[in-house]
Amino acid sequence: MKNIKLKGIDENGNEKEFSLNDFKGEKIVLYFYPKDNTSGCTQEACNFRDNLNRILKYAKIIGVSPDSIKSHLSFKSKQDLNFPLLSDDEHKLAEAFEVWKEKSMYGKKYMGIERSTFIISPDGEIEKEWRKVKVNGHVDEVIDYLTGLSSK
Repeated sequence: MKNIKLKGIDENGNEKEFSLNDFKGEKIVLYFYPKDNTSGCTQEACNFRDNLNRILKYAKIIGVSPDSIKSHLSFKSKQDLNFPLLSDDEHKLAEAFEVWKEKSMYGKKYMGIERSTFIISPDGEIEKEWRKVKVNGHVDEVIDYLTGLSSK
């Protein structure tokens, strides 16, 4: 899972290749979201953006969706996002984290991302996970978890 390489946009808007190995030694908030520029995904990304300084004390934030680099560039620019977005167009990372799932909308079944967040420890292990995330209040849950850990 750590050796999966994905193209993405870094916090400064530059295209580069990423691997979770690049972040060894750092705690990561890795969140998977279905689609750029949709209401729930925009709200979630903006919540992470608006709380970046509170989270960076404890971890880096990385967003992942199956959208293209071009879509990520537009989304990042439009929403002034200040953390990396990875393009998992072949669903490799999503499958490794078991968030590529069959979904259903209006009676139609399709494959897509199940909104999920993972805390990855500095040694690369999954420390905490949230699956089937509801956007409202989720970033606060992540911050509560991170700050609870830091006071122990």
